[in-house]
Amino acid sequence: MPDGHQRHPDGRDVRAVDGRRPGWYRGDFHVHSVRSSGGELTVDLLAAEARAAGLDFVAATEHNSALGHADWAPYAGADLLVIPGREVTTVTGHWLALGVEAAVPVDWRYGVRDEAVGGQLDAVRRAGGVCVAAHPHAPYPGGTLAYPYRWFDAVEVWNGLWASDLPWNADNEAALAEWARGLAYDVHRGRWRPAVGNSDAHLAGQLGTPHTVVRADELTADAVLAGLRAGRSWVAGSSVVDLEFTATADGQAAGVGECLVADDAPIVVRLAVRGVPSGLVTLHAERGTVHREGLPADGAGTVEWRTTAQEAGFVRGEVRHPDGRMAALTNPIVLT
Repeated sequence: MPDGHQRHPDGRDVRAVDGRRPGWYRGDFHVHSVRSSGGELTVDLLAAEARAAGLDFVAATEHNSALGHADWAPYAGADLLVIPGREVTTVTGHWLALGVEAAVPVDWRYGVRDEAVGGQLDAVRRAGGVCVAAHPHAPYPGGTLAYPYRWFDAVEVWNGLWASDLPWNADNEAALAEWARGLAYDVHRGRWRPAVGNSDAHLAGQLGTPHTVVRADELTADAVLAGLRAGRSWVAGSSVVDLEFTATADGQAAGVGECLVADDAPIVVRLAVRGVPSGLVTLHAERGTVHREGLPADGAGTVEWRTTAQEAGFVRGEVRHPDGRMAALTNPIVLT
């Protein structure tokens, strides 16, 4: 996306973004204002933080309420898309209903034994929305997800609320491991669920840490959610981190969330990273970790791994800081 600044109607300098074209757009799908319990920021402050964090979109996800959607209207613009949504806080786990307008009812007063969540998920999908399992291993009563990942369209494997500094902790590690364990079978069946990362921001300084980078045809809610559903996305700890993930064979190429048809041809997988000094890149397939390689001190480097579709049905990447904290992770490239 192009660099540059433009003047917002209220006088702030904002980034100039051409949201009419295909590109990689950064955003946070899980954001709370003062309308949510524990939320301390008004939407004007959240909008300012989103722009400062280099985000192109946010999703308004108050707890069980769409009343705050209208609050965002004066602060959205060509450089900041606001996607309507809400966080559904059932008694046995939370989930995000993204892309649903206020007129769409979404109930939260049930638990796993009531067998009610399926109807609510279906209603959101019928309205064109996306259902995301939120912070599956959150360390408080009701925060741990009792519903299986397969019921949702995507899984929030990285949540920033319950960790300090760059948010990565044991709860996120457990959510990622659970998602990764099921990925091989899901890819084999042709129906895998993308991983996302969100800040779950309630307080100042949390927004965008982490966030999800989505390939979309344009900066609109429909296009961004279509990219999310397809898994054309990766997760970044901050806007300092950037990457490009590709697999090529016989002159054909595929990126994250896409499928490369390679037959018996050798496949070259490349993960180019910027912004993670002395970091560690690992590549993962259905048999586990298949490649490890360090990054130089300036944080910019390209890792290559060679394979075939017979050896690996997919490949995904992780980038960690030297102390083991996550810096970025990708959804898979499917190899067939």
